[in-house]
Amino acid sequence: MQKITNIRMSGLGGQGVVTAAHILGAAATAQGYESTVNPFFGAEKRLAPAESYVRISTQYIFERGEILSPNIIMIFHPHVITMGKCYTMPFFDGLQQNGIILINSEEAIAFDQSHIDQLTQLRAKVYYIPATKTAFEVGGTELSTNMAMLGGLLFITKLVDEENFEKALTERFGAGKFVASATTAALDDAVKDKYSEISTLIQKNMEVVRAAAANVWLHNHE
Repeated sequence: MQKITNIRMSGLGGQGVVTAAHILGAAATAQGYESTVNPFFGAEKRLAPAESYVRISTQYIFERGEILSPNIIMIFHPHVITMGKCYTMPFFDGLQQNGIILINSEEAIAFDQSHIDQLTQLRAKVYYIPATKTAFEVGGTELSTNMAMLGGLLFITKLVDEENFEKALTERFGAGKFVASATTAALDDAVKDKYSEISTLIQKNMEVVRAAAANVWLHNHE
């Protein structure tokens, strides 16, 4: 892993963007890395823009707050791009050279030519994954979209291993009450309600994570 990896997650309220960031950060910590997680959202309501920022490093992390120059951008919903439901415009603003973009969509999105030109200059790699479809087909609920997105990320980057990811997932849902905002806590409860037992929740969501690897593809927008 490079010295520090900066990840910006952009999605809509109700997709578990904040939860995904916390689980990824916890998994990185379990693996022995330093990590920081910072959520950012306006009105806490479904389908409103939501962002989270995750820093993972082999050394102590001094920065906090918004990530302006990410190595990786994760787009949890196509409307972040197609309808501008994003706090960062364009959606890839600040992406570092040779950066990675992972988009939840069942098909490639038509980018503006100016965006294609900029991404080409950055030598960015744009990956797609049908995360919501994978979540529903494997996990039985679209509430596991965030797990499919993280599964895709781990397949592409190998940031953390499966064992430590599962530890983080168990810590989030099975090891007592996680302190979160009212909306995030409600979303956690909604996920738990989808399964009869916490062990089933962990099992099914890990299946989603593993299935995601088979559904990622690299797309050339040139």
